[in-house]
Amino acid sequence: MRWFHAMSAAALVLGVSTVGRSAEASPTREQYRLFRALSIDLQGRIPLAEEITAFEQPGFVLDAWIDQHLQGPAYAERLRRVYLDALRLEVGSMFNFVSNPLVLRRVAVLDPDGVPTYVYSRRGQRRDRVESDLDFCLSPDETGFTINGNGTLTGVSRPVDRAVWNQRTVEVRPWWLYRDYRSASPSQRITPGDGSAMQLSPVASLMLNADNVTPTTTIRVCREEAQTADRGQVYLSGRLTALPRTEPYPGGRTSAPPTDSAYARAHATDMVSCTSGAGVGLSDDCGCGIGLERCMPGNSLTNDPAAFNIPDNVPLGAEQPLDSRSQTQGDWVRFWWAQEAVHFLDDLFVRDRDVRGLLTDRGTMVNGATAQFHRSFAASTCCGNGTAFNYLEPVALFDPARVPADLTPHDLASWRRIEDRGPQAAGLLTTPIFLAKYGTRRARAHIVYNAFLCRQFVAENVALTPSTDPNLMTRSGCAACHASLEPLAAYFTRVSESGWTFLPADRFPAFNPACAPRAGASPNGNCTPFYDPAFGTATEGMLRGAYGSPAHADEGPAGLARSIVAAPEFASCVAQNVSESFLGRSLTAEDQPLQESLVTALQGNGFRMRALVRTLVRADAYRNANNLASGAWRAGVTP
Repeated sequence: MRWFHAMSAAALVLGVSTVGRSAEASPTREQYRLFRALSIDLQGRIPLAEEITAFEQPGFVLDAWIDQHLQGPAYAERLRRVYLDALRLEVGSMFNFVSNPLVLRRVAVLDPDGVPTYVYSRRGQRRDRVESDLDFCLSPDETGFTINGNGTLTGVSRPVDRAVWNQRTVEVRPWWLYRDYRSASPSQRITPGDGSAMQLSPVASLMLNADNVTPTTTIRVCREEAQTADRGQVYLSGRLTALPRTEPYPGGRTSAPPTDSAYARAHATDMVSCTSGAGVGLSDDCGCGIGLERCMPGNSLTNDPAAFNIPDNVPLGAEQPLDSRSQTQGDWVRFWWAQEAVHFLDDLFVRDRDVRGLLTDRGTMVNGATAQFHRSFAASTCCGNGTAFNYLEPVALFDPARVPADLTPHDLASWRRIEDRGPQAAGLLTTPIFLAKYGTRRARAHIVYNAFLCRQFVAENVALTPSTDPNLMTRSGCAACHASLEPLAAYFTRVSESGWTFLPADRFPAFNPACAPRAGASPNGNCTPFYDPAFGTATEGMLRGAYGSPAHADEGPAGLARSIVAAPEFASCVAQNVSESFLGRSLTAEDQPLQESLVTALQGNGFRMRALVRTLVRADAYRNANNLASGAWRAGVTP
């Protein structure tokens, strides 16, 4: 419920106004209150003294004032908050994101002169020698220490042989230190910042050498990671069987060197994409690209090392309104995922575009950080077990070819509209923040059902009985909810859970004879991650999640978007979400005429939100919601 603290008579003048009045009449207390509420909702603040003075002038036209303020960033922020709250698209600690193919970690090594020097590498990198394949590029025999799984070191460092040092490591001027990292001789070094503004600000330790004193001008990185090719040849080591643990591993390594997979043996001459995680794990030609732009820096060997400073939500004062703090790589990426959603919503409301675009818009907003993610990072989670289906070139929800090539990771304050992300795009439903926040098919379907149709799945008051029926749409006690939920969840069948890898129908048909169940299980382990034995037939397997509706599985999130915006409840839900936020309370049966008037305004104006908000703030319900005595909320009584 909206409330106002006790105010003096003078403070009320900073308050609120009502609808029309004659040219001679002075504003009433209720009119001041209404003007204050309108200013807070449409400007994001109480009125300024000069705005109060203008409001008090004879002939002040409230309708014109409202129309003037149904635009701009403050208005967009007010509506954006409605949907960020409904979808709960906040970052916080709701999930983690660490993708080894893009995470560079570092360790201090003694160079040939005995000087401590950081060397950057990533996990899961194919290398052309047994001593370090899928491991750190310098072997324990060469460094004097081993790197344990938790990032700690065992042993005593010794200088690396100069020939090995020069062969296995390379000096690079990376993107997080140089703005012109793509040039032949980068020279525009990043100026250290505190991260309180939208500028690239590496954590302090990334700006210093291993002595913690000398500013870093170049970094040492493993040779494989420094490679710039977009594609690499599948690497074949010739190792077919694992070495027994009783034998010493080459180079003093503590883990067994990898053997060649069946895919590598069958595709040894194939070329693979170096932006995909599968490519990094298959080819020793795949590196982090020019200036290491396909990788993120890290200041340690931990799983999710610190990378950049970004604004925090701690106010400090007028000169520095927000604090900042160092963020891990995962924090950095998630922060910008959330900012993409913020700017997507702001763009929709500022331009007063069709609100159905919340779900159907194939466009989005990108800046340097999100452009880098969609262009270079997103495919790092692809494609895992998909290699068994010859799926190594991901079909992206956001086609990286549509990302502006001139947007560099440093362009944090520059947001651009991309009109078309590609055929799989569907408003907020295919943004990374939504797909990561709601990691399962059912969670995604439920929040869409709740936020955009204003409906909940309510279970029947029945006792659950033991059942072996895998079909929740028919199982006793489950069917009441799942008969509706499972068909909605099926729209997300082709988007990986806890990720955004898309499973195209040409590689993963909804019904696949090659994955037919056999004795209650898939015929091979390659099928199991994708095909559910419980729902296959004797002749074909069914794609996981598709059982609720195979047709919906092939339509994808865009199909769900079309279905939701076509539902009669959609416009009513938009009206409910916005009006409850502005009124500060839930709607009741008495509010049905108001809700119907808002739906009429929305639909009659091409689903543009300004018409709905204009109708709402001129309604008696809005005026009355802001006409409370100062002690009403404390006493719990009606004024």
